Amino acid sequence: MSSIAIIPARGGSKRIPRKNIIDFCGRPMIAHSIETALSSGLFSEVMVSTDDAEIADIAIKYGAKVPFFRSPQNSDDYATTADVLIEVLEAYEVNHRFFEYGCCIYPTAPLAQLPQLEKGFELLCNQQYDSVFPVVSFSYPVWRAITLDAHNQVAMEWPEYYNSRSQDLKKLYHDAGQWYWFNTNQLKDQRKLYMNKSFGLELQEIEVQDIDNMVDLKLAELKYKLLKS
Repeated sequence: MSSIAIIPARGGSKRIPRKNIIDFCGRPMIAHSIETALSSGLFSEVMVSTDDAEIADIAIKYGAKVPFFRSPQNSDDYATTADVLIEVLEAYEVNHRFFEYGCCIYPTAPLAQLPQLEKGFELLCNQQYDSVFPVVSFSYPVWRAITLDAHNQVAMEWPEYYNSRSQDLKKLYHDAGQWYWFNTNQLKDQRKLYMNKSFGLELQEIEVQDIDNMVDLKLAELKYKLLKS
């Protein structure tokens, strides 16, 4: 049974320039994802898929492999994560290296915790899921969402829930955006990460932070320090 960790890290991040290698608590952001993968002992290969020479050099410095650069067609804003992962698997297969399981770990997931990563692998193998990834519940009931028109006038998106109690509303979750365990054959067949049989491993809010701007980055660093302490 062999598994590969694939860390997809292209160079063209828009909202935070060079986000994949920006300093995060004293190290490049991507270094945390590489360290998590290597320290887990779950992978026979830990690699970074990138189109960027500087990212490749940093990845190698921190122990990952960069056996090839990502193709131009999978380096633009329209390539999906699944496209990138399949390209990596096919490139390894050309060299007669095959993996039964894979895990995509985002380079911007410094809050990813080793016990949850291990639990995800256990679920994938023992319960025969197509994929397993972490989720977190919305902190406020989305059923109470409001919209604003051009004049900032408020309207409820779902007015039928106006008088509903929060505890009576269905709990909803979103992807934590950290990692995705997958069966490689199922990935190649279905070409997506939300597959026919996917398991959502629930995390706590302190373990999750989307990093789209500098405020998000500072919040993520605060959460990281709390988790480490």
